[in-house]
Amino acid sequence: MNIFLHEFKQKIRSVFIWSFSIALLILVFLSLFQSFASQSNMVSELMASFPRELLVAFGMVDMDWSNILGFFALLFVFCQICLAIQAANYGFSLVSIEESEWTADFLLSKPVSRIRIMSAKLLAALAALTITNAVVWVVSFPLIKLFDAGQVYQWKSVILLLSSVSIFQLFFLSVGMFISLLVRRVRSVTPFSMGLVFGLYILNAFGDMIGEKSLEILSPFKHFAPGYIVNHAAWDFPLMMISVGIILIALLGSYVLYQHRNISSAV
Repeated sequence: MNIFLHEFKQKIRSVFIWSFSIALLILVFLSLFQSFASQSNMVSELMASFPRELLVAFGMVDMDWSNILGFFALLFVFCQICLAIQAANYGFSLVSIEESEWTADFLLSKPVSRIRIMSAKLLAALAALTITNAVVWVVSFPLIKLFDAGQVYQWKSVILLLSSVSIFQLFFLSVGMFISLLVRRVRSVTPFSMGLVFGLYILNAFGDMIGEKSLEILSPFKHFAPGYIVNHAAWDFPLMMISVGIILIALLGSYVLYQHRNISSAV
């Protein structure tokens, strides 16, 4: 329990920064909706002037910006990127921070098994991500209602979109943790997390642009595409199960790798 509390306290400041930033993003973006809705024809003509490949790359295709749900789906693409970076940061730093700060040998000298250490660290990261997730939920509903311009829409799509966040976060947390245990040492978390997030985002965009459907199975940005969820009021279940499968493999692999990892000593 002490490990959990220590790890959680270490993330409090980060959680506050990420939660506040995403909440501010949602507020600022949704506050622009009424302006876009009132000039929907001009916006549609502007979008039509861009190459379709560019719109696909940024997840802006087949979205009705004059509708609050379509506008929120566009906004949510940027929220997903922020949520993914936060989760990947936690995943890559979960174990590697002890090694980079030369405290891993001290921690492992305690009468606590590696499985308990890993589990406590993982639960602390999940608790931190859950707080950010909760903030997204708490902020989204009243702001959508505040700026919806009196439109009628289905809350089911919003609930499904927000419900996808937990699995989406866990994907980047688990994959980041797994990759960090595959490499010898992670000296800086940022290049790894940014590379993972934008690499998978670009892979999703690249697959859509060239029409190569086989690439979509690798990217959670495709598994939980906001446009699809809003337009169909449902998840793409087969793709979602791929994310779940990758999460389970990454978590199991991480425990196995951590059990057999050689930890460098500070002396």
